Amino acid sequence: MPTDEKPSRNEDEYFAKQDAERIKALRAKLDGDRAKAERTTGLGKCPKDGTKLVEREFHHVKVDNCPTCKGMWLDAGEFEVLAHVDRSQISRFVGSMFGLKG
Repeated sequence: MPTDEKPSRNEDEYFAKQDAERIKALRAKLDGDRAKAERTTGLGKCPKDGTKLVEREFHHVKVDNCPTCKGMWLDAGEFEVLAHVDRSQISRFVGSMFGLKG
């Protein structure tokens, strides 16, 4: 069987389900880690200007935004979650963070 054939729909669904399960497990772990870190270090403020950060979520990735300086921060592990999100979706999300239409 040639290796350049497109995967079947069932394979696509299988891998999409696997990715969704991985993302869900990573999200649960990251939420626990974040809660622990916030209790011990007082996170939630912009490292640049001290403004309270606003959290936005996209495909289970939580991005902290500063409404003052417009900085964006990912917590540890968030970048790994992005690896499981379709690239076209990431472009649309990043564009929405800067007010661009996707």
